[in-house]
Amino acid sequence: MKHITVKGLKLEYRDHPASTGDAPTLMLLHEGLGSVAMWRHFPEKLAARTGCRVIVWSRAGYGGSDPYPEPRTPRYMHREGEEMLPALVAALGIEKPILIGHSDGGSIALICAGAHPDLPLGVAVMAPHEFVEEETLAGIRAARKVWQETDWPHKLARYHQDAPRVFSDWNDCWLSPAFRDWNIEDYLPNITCPVLAIQGEDDEYATMRQIDVIAEKVPGTQLLKLAKCGHSPQRDQEAAVLDALAAFVSRASGSCR
Repeated sequence: MKHITVKGLKLEYRDHPASTGDAPTLMLLHEGLGSVAMWRHFPEKLAARTGCRVIVWSRAGYGGSDPYPEPRTPRYMHREGEEMLPALVAALGIEKPILIGHSDGGSIALICAGAHPDLPLGVAVMAPHEFVEEETLAGIRAARKVWQETDWPHKLARYHQDAPRVFSDWNDCWLSPAFRDWNIEDYLPNITCPVLAIQGEDDEYATMRQIDVIAEKVPGTQLLKLAKCGHSPQRDQEAAVLDALAAFVSRASGSCR
């Protein structure tokens, strides 16, 4: 594990080196309860499959990364996409990365690509959100019940310095009245790079409308809808996702196998 300071916060990250000299860098953005460790072996497999350098990090407050001093607001993903992610890219000296985001990480990647169209070479998102659906809120309410009634707090504590805050920041924010009007669709028409959007047909947190709207607003978007797949395509359908990402990286860059 390495660490880098971005906007005064020390963030943990792992850097999987490229095996192809002219390959772009892939940056993996985790979900709302995720961290470096929760990607498991997926980053290594992606690096081996594409030949690309793969960077994976824990956002502020996740894993072993420093938390923000102030409480979370409904614009927490905007902050990450507009400010923190570009600052991290600059701090690492990366040019034209391909952003690969899961759930909240996918939303952040889309925000970044819309706010900074020249930054990414491509964007691939898995189970992203662009607006709030009742299906999403129902899934998050169910997650709160599981948190309260099972050993999930103990399990999540294996991956975060402050698991209760990680959970409450995510759960309380999404279920707050102030979050009901959250929407990032206005960012989509500004995206100029290639986009791949992946979603499982059994996603417990969203309908397929979440990726259909990307295709409607970003010309040339490639959609992949996976059967027998829930909210985590990289775990539920790992082989299919690795195939799709390898082909997308090749299409977006022309430099990876």
